Amino acid sequence: MSEEQIVELSLEQITDYEFRVRFDGTALPDLATDESAPLGRDAGPNPSRMLLTAVANCLAASLLFALRKFHNAPGALTARARAHLARNAAKRWRIAQMEVDLQLADPAAALQNIERVLAQFEDFCIVTESVRAGIPVAVRVRDGTGAQVHASATTA
Repeated sequence: MSEEQIVELSLEQITDYEFRVRFDGTALPDLATDESAPLGRDAGPNPSRMLLTAVANCLAASLLFALRKFHNAPGALTARARAHLARNAAKRWRIAQMEVDLQLADPAAALQNIERVLAQFEDFCIVTESVRAGIPVAVRVRDGTGAQVHASATTA
């Protein structure tokens, strides 16, 4: 028996390329999205930024989940993410690659089962693992000392 969950949202055009996003069935506030200038007016994040946000946020949440699963109480995590846009063979803009750098507040040596955490946290990330089917996503984790403690290979 397979499990399935459905996530729904509604878009309503406000003006030109600006849309209001409603997260149906939730109490979440509406979100404005828009294309970047000169096409849009930068009234909100564009779809590329939203996708990059989803990947970075999902990875950070997955890392936090994996850390807590092994009874760690980590300090605040931070992330920086980059999307590389390039033209494809048909000269259309596409997201060619993403990179996400996650920063732990704690030294790796202070975290329980850190090797196991780092070996599995990416698998918990619904968004990244879905996106990787078409876009390479590189992930690096640095601990509170600044040392790189994890780097994943990109796949697509």
